[in-house]
Amino acid sequence: MAQERTLLIGPLSASAQGPLYLQIVNALKREVSEGRLPGGTALPSFRGLAEDLLVSVITVKRAYEELEREGIIYRRQGLGTFVSEVATDRSREVKTERARGLFREGAREAAEAGLSPRAVIQLAQSVLKEYADDEPVSGEPKHVRKRA
Repeated sequence: MAQERTLLIGPLSASAQGPLYLQIVNALKREVSEGRLPGGTALPSFRGLAEDLLVSVITVKRAYEELEREGIIYRRQGLGTFVSEVATDRSREVKTERARGLFREGAREAAEAGLSPRAVIQLAQSVLKEYADDEPVSGEPKHVRKRA
């Protein structure tokens, strides 16, 4: 049987960007994509997570419903809510689509700033180089490294 883990969801904020339920969705996706919530992991009940995060049960229910629609989690009547075995792949797909949208937005901004396609490519390469310079020798991004 899957063991329930303590979730590492930071404090939620009504003043932060996005509604509370989306903050929960994004935090759980991050936990899955970074390997801290592997497939089969039991998640807290609506009520349990709501108490932990000091939000309403409805907020958690809406977050779980969104994650279930995306295939990140699934629910089993009488057993609970679990991370899907394909959640990492689904989370990666979602993040890739978000990155694609952000790249489009950046390209649009660059075009509006009057940058040539060549200048945009050079800008992208310089940003990617900065990111690569932050990589540890293992090649695994710092933000993905396992915590001890």
